[in-house]
Amino acid sequence: MDEGLRTAARKGNVSDLYTLIQRNGNVLRHLDAVEFINTPLHIAAEQGCMRFAMEMINLKPSFVRKLNQQGLSPIHLAVEKGHKEMVLRLLEIDNDLARVKGRNGETPLHYISKDGNRDGLLDKFLEACPECIRDVTIQNRTAFHIAVENKRLDVLRILIETLKKKDYYHKVVNRKDEDGNTALHLAAGNNQLQMLKLLLNCKADKHATNQDGLTALDVAQQHNNRECIDILHGCFIPVLSNLKRKLEKQIIKYATRASSSIFTIWMIYRAMTAMPYW
Repeated sequence: MDEGLRTAARKGNVSDLYTLIQRNGNVLRHLDAVEFINTPLHIAAEQGCMRFAMEMINLKPSFVRKLNQQGLSPIHLAVEKGHKEMVLRLLEIDNDLARVKGRNGETPLHYISKDGNRDGLLDKFLEACPECIRDVTIQNRTAFHIAVENKRLDVLRILIETLKKKDYYHKVVNRKDEDGNTALHLAAGNNQLQMLKLLLNCKADKHATNQDGLTALDVAQQHNNRECIDILHGCFIPVLSNLKRKLEKQIIKYATRASSSIFTIWMIYRAMTAMPYW
């Protein structure tokens, strides 16, 4: 990239950009021809130079989805650097930018799930593009996996609230990564009690097994995470208690019937033995 163009983008100087264009009308053309390159839009997004970024999108809309040599798009960089207004403006231009996959197949949502809900950005993100919650990395990990792995309880809460409104919530919350682990497995292994409870309340499958044939309970036991073990054990108690109550009711029901029958036979016998013989 032309060094003057790089400097203009870093400083956010639109006047310098047009000075360069006046000198060379093809100053931006060769950037389109390169598959992976750091464009002026990448630089402006990373620096938070809003006006320059918008001017660049106006001139070269194709730059908005282009990946640089690190496999990142402009919105990835804006999220990474915490430029909230830049991110929101990019989403306003195209809300599907929330689903652009970069290095390792990670979307901007995956970046937020890793870094935390700074300035309430996650809420805005999911409002603009709720479907991005379904996207997975090349390791088949969802935002749920990433939030749990990075101990982002704030992120997980918001993800779950959004997911509960969708008819595919069960499929997403129980998605298995390349090792067969669900987010529940990771929470059990990392001893994340609140996350474990949130996932269970969101109907996470406690019976799901990973590639080693282990359930979340097995993983918790492997790591000797006693509180997680207690929580996961507790999930099975209500089922057993309900079964026990049903059996007790049936036993009482049949015992009552049997007692009634025995009493009736006894009364008939007493009546017959009390009758005079003639």
